[in-house]
Amino acid sequence: MADPLNIRLVEARAFERPVRLRLPFRFGAATLREARQIFLRVRIEDAAGRSTYGMAAELMVPKWFDKSPELSNGDNENQLRRSLTLALDSLQGAGLGSAFALHAVVETEHHKRAASERLNGLVASFGLALADRAIIDAVCRMEGISVAQAVQANRFGIDISTAPDLTGFDLSMFLSSLQPSSHIAARHTVGLVDAIATGDIAEEDRLNDGLPESLEQAIDAYGLTFFKVKVSGDPVADIDRLCRIAALIDSKVPDYSVTLDGNEQFSSAEAVADLLMRIKAEPRLARFAASILFVEQPIARAHAFEKPVSALAAFKPVEIDESDATMDAFITARGLGYDGISSKSCKGFYRSLLNRARVAKWSAEDGRAYFMSGEDLTTQAGLAVQQDLALAALIGMTHIERNGHHYVDGMAGAPLAEQAAFAAGHSDLYRLRDGRARLAIEGGRIAIGSVIGAIGLGSSVEPDWSAMEPSPIAPKA
Repeated sequence: MADPLNIRLVEARAFERPVRLRLPFRFGAATLREARQIFLRVRIEDAAGRSTYGMAAELMVPKWFDKSPELSNGDNENQLRRSLTLALDSLQGAGLGSAFALHAVVETEHHKRAASERLNGLVASFGLALADRAIIDAVCRMEGISVAQAVQANRFGIDISTAPDLTGFDLSMFLSSLQPSSHIAARHTVGLVDAIATGDIAEEDRLNDGLPESLEQAIDAYGLTFFKVKVSGDPVADIDRLCRIAALIDSKVPDYSVTLDGNEQFSSAEAVADLLMRIKAEPRLARFAASILFVEQPIARAHAFEKPVSALAAFKPVEIDESDATMDAFITARGLGYDGISSKSCKGFYRSLLNRARVAKWSAEDGRAYFMSGEDLTTQAGLAVQQDLALAALIGMTHIERNGHHYVDGMAGAPLAEQAAFAAGHSDLYRLRDGRARLAIEGGRIAIGSVIGAIGLGSSVEPDWSAMEPSPIAPKA
């Protein structure tokens, strides 16, 4: 196997675009109606002086990375901009090395610098993850290969330096064995204020924009078989709502799977156990309960690692999401009885790959089914959703939460020419209607062959940089 390509980061520019949701998205205590999407364009050089560009994008979702009530949405966005600024500053000073070596040499110090500015681990991860993805994209473009080919041949130079617990594991063999599928099932999000039946929507509140507005309409439009249901932490209200959701899904879908997402709304494992026992005891939820795959981050991150969750895991596997703020979080979670961890592009491409290696290693060692899941943070159509789908497919996800297409109307905010370009370049992934490029979900599945095969990280098309606003970040000159 050839040595990984050594490169340096020589330039970075960030841009932004406002995104307005067509439907309010309630998760945990927050209701999202609008946010800003940040785009990053970097230039790298190799030792021979060759140069090329790479790109990445992510929605700056308020009240997820840092849920402190005293912070405004604008404060949350500035935290994420600052994280990116710190990451770019460190990476531009890291010199020449493989893409992963640059990441590894700055990761610990980046988190320390972020913490010194009272930016938590998830916020710190955001900036480095975005910069890493743009560099990964650039390396692939410089070599003329897809991200899957690059990972299989380890052209990024990934090693266990940031995950020494993988000592003895054949990481090169593992990476070479990854074979992304050309399709992935969409796991539909049911937010806390989402309409369940179409009749729940008052006539004066209907959008009539040609897209599903209720869970009932989404099932009919997309042929869904996987669902992610948010729970609030109020057991009485949750059971009533789950019964209504279950009655609808039971009546429309012959065979389905469900995940429950607590979004940190429970103060303790005992509170979660109470809800799970109520679900188990409710006859109207018999089929729904049998279809639950796992429970995602039910306990607030401040308490999630205080006590073992083995009693919860005896009912259903439990995974961490918001508690996944550092590279060693999965190790801590494993020791407390958690079986799984989420993959999100905003937390780190390399972190997902190395956590997937841990799943393989630990499952073989313990005879226990550790797992990863693919989760969404209203990932937007275009560059962001494609990069996230490429990562999910690479680590073997057979289904992934998708909600950006539901709460936002396609590539809303992008020029029509940009939307047409993405729809043409990734015709399996999008359907173009009235100039709007919308994610295509047919039979509950998303076709991603063009994403997997694209030169670079998931996209053969560039966004229209001239149609964006410069981001108010301050990377090193």
